[in-house]
Parts: sequence; structure tokens; C-alpha cells
Amino acid sequence: MRSLARWVVLHGLGRAVTRRWAKGGDPQARLIADPDVRADPFPIYDEIREQGPLVPTRIGYVTASHAVASAVLRSDDFRTTSVSTSVLPPLQWIERRTRTGALHPLEPPSLLSVEPPTHTRYRTLVSSVFTARAVAAMRVDVQAVADRLLDEIVAAGHDAPVDIVTRYCARLPVAVIGDILGVAEADRDRVLRFGEHAAPSLDFALPYRQFRTVERGLVGFDRWLGDHLAALRRNPGQDLMSELIRAQVDGEHLADDELRATAGLVLVAGFETTVNLLGSGVRLLLDHPDQLAILRDEPEHWTTAVDEVLRLESPVQLTARIANTDVELGGRTVARDGFVSVLLAGANRDPGVFADPNRFDVRRPNANRHLAFSGGRHFCLGAALARLEGEVGLRTLFERLPGLVAAGAGTRRSTRVLRGWASLPVRTGTTAPDGRTAAV
Repeated sequence: MRSLARWVVLHGLGRAVTRRWAKGGDPQARLIADPDVRADPFPIYDEIREQGPLVPTRIGYVTASHAVASAVLRSDDFRTTSVSTSVLPPLQWIERRTRTGALHPLEPPSLLSVEPPTHTRYRTLVSSVFTARAVAAMRVDVQAVADRLLDEIVAAGHDAPVDIVTRYCARLPVAVIGDILGVAEADRDRVLRFGEHAAPSLDFALPYRQFRTVERGLVGFDRWLGDHLAALRRNPGQDLMSELIRAQVDGEHLADDELRATAGLVLVAGFETTVNLLGSGVRLLLDHPDQLAILRDEPEHWTTAVDEVLRLESPVQLTARIANTDVELGGRTVARDGFVSVLLAGANRDPGVFADPNRFDVRRPNANRHLAFSGGRHFCLGAALARLEGEVGLRTLFERLPGLVAAGAGTRRSTRVLRGWASLPVRTGTTAPDGRTAAV
């Protein structure tokens, strides 16, 4: 009953009303409740943008304008949201009484849901460890993992297609996240499962069964993580999480719940998004052989190609902010505590910024103007690492397996905030060690 009551408060009521509002044509509700829009949200992003830079809905405002999205993300007049802030005041008592105690990526002390001065202190400490130098030093390890995974694929020599998401796109970032968190090789499959279970936690109006899976995943990860951090304190390693435990700025350390929240955020926002970046990159390049040919002839464009994948198939489709005061924005007045949904993926296809925005162009001169990593003080801390994994992962895949071809349509992930591929069957056309053609 406790779990059911929590679902009703957090998702069930919203699920019921958004279905009704979606039938009435409300664009925000359609994004949540219309299965056709979930499968292909880009047409409705265009519809919203054509209605104006800031569109009123039954659930606050929504924007697909690059200019307005950028302004909201960078403005001190807006603050981040959290799970509990979405609950109606009369139901907040139930929400508090039904909490599991597990940390959530959209609840404080997650960096996604805190603001200055807490955010400033917290981010300064985390940034002292996740430096540009630390990320650059990981290139050798990322390259080694990519080569090892591709060695395994070639050596297997299967005749049937294989899912490149499961065999490569997911295993590369889980190895990187494992190194960051100091996770032993034997525990990395468990971490991968935690990430898959937790990814829908960013969505609203979940069905009850999926909500239960998410809750179990968050609780399981939280318990495992508490034991893991205790072990790192007793026997610290050279991993970034051990460094974060030791880190201090002006004599301050991260509290235990902040350490756990950081690790959870690395898992949900750092692992799942990179899986989606790699999977979408594979699909786009297989679907656009002319662009792949450019990269083979002009490999200096790989960095731009990764930004173009991020722009065209944003791994994080949207975020949200709440107004701290009455704000003039996009020709409208957003009242204090007003809700604004920022469609990052819509802004990334704004024709006012990106010429021919639906075209995949690995030479696009301003591809890096995308908002896939958000903006302002909440700009993604892992952006440099994601770009590194995307560049090394995709370039190595297509250089090592030049005969790679699609072997089926693939299936999309069911999540709404995070967009990517759950499976992508491919064949490589390489030769296995025994001389047979390895159609993997």
C-alpha cells in the first residue's frame, strides 16, 4: 500500500490528467501521454516552436526556441525542479511519509536539484576532481576498452546479427563509469543493471509496474553504494571517487549523502546518456553513408560529428525550471513559481540557429551550439568525458569495422527524458580468426 500510495501521488494522478489533456490537444500533455509523440517527438517540437517562443499549456509553459531555452538555463531568475516540487500541496504529506530513503537524481542533494550557495560549494568540490586534465588522462583507458570490446566481437565470429548496443555501446561507458567509481570488474554488470533500472526515474507519469522497478533499482543501488563507499574509505584507490572522498576546498568535504548523490548522478546522467550518444551515433552514421565517407576521408571532423549527433539526437530531450520571481520571457510574463519546460532537443533543431536543422552534417560549423548538455550553472559536469567517449567509441568502431551494416530496424528505449536505442542489430562483415566471414 505504501508503494501504491507513493505512485498515485507522484505518477498516477499526473498520468490520468495528462491523458485527458493530451486528447484535448495540450502540447505538454501530448509529450507525456501520447505514445505516437513519444515515439517521434520532433514534429511536435516544430509545432510548439511555430506557436511562439514560449507556449502556455495546462502544465505551465513550454519552449522549443534556442534563444528562450538558453535564456532560461542561464538566468538567475529560474531554479531547478525536484520530484517533491511536482506534488500538489495537499498531497505533500503523503509524499514525505512514503519515501524509501534512497537518493534520487531529481532530489537534493543531487547537483541537478540544488541551487547556490549549496550548489556553488558542492560543484566546486566535485569540479576539483573532475578536471579537464583528469578527463584527458582517461583517453588511453577509453581507447583500450573500445579495442578490447571490438576484439571480442571480431573473435566471436557469429553468423547471426548481434546487438551493438548490448555488446559495445553499453559496455564501453559502464567500464568508464566503473573506473570512475572504483567498481571491481565483477560488480560492473550489477552497476549496468542499476543504471538501466534508474533511467526512467527522470520521467513523469510512469505506469505502476515501471515505477516499482525504478524504486527497487534506486534502493538497490543506494544500498550497494553505501557499502562501496565505506570500502573505499577503508582502502582508497586511484579512482576519481576515492579522490572525491578525500577532496576538500577551504577545509570543506562532501557529506556522505552528497557523495552518494554524486555517484548516483554519474550512473544515471553519465552512463545512460553516453549509451544513448553512442547508439544514436551508430544509427545515424549507418543511415548516412555519405557522412561516414567524409569522416573516413577527413577524420579531423570526428569531434564535430559527435556534437552533431548530440544536437540531432539529444540524449537528454528536456529539462525544467521554476521562476523565482515574475519574469518577462519570450513576450510573456511567467509568474513567480511558474513552471517552464525547456525542450533541449527542440532548441537543437531551431532553424533560426541551425541551417537545414533536420539534416545530419558532420561538417556543420556551429554544431557545438547545441544545448544537449544544458547551460548556465547546471551545464553538465561530464560533458568533456561524454564527448571523449563518443569520439573514441564511434571512431574506433567504424575504423575497426569498416564493413559494419545495419541488420534490422532496432528498438527505441521507452524513456521520455532520455532518448536512445535499446537495441541495434548489426553485421560487421569482418573475417573471424578461423577464416570464416564473421557476420556479427
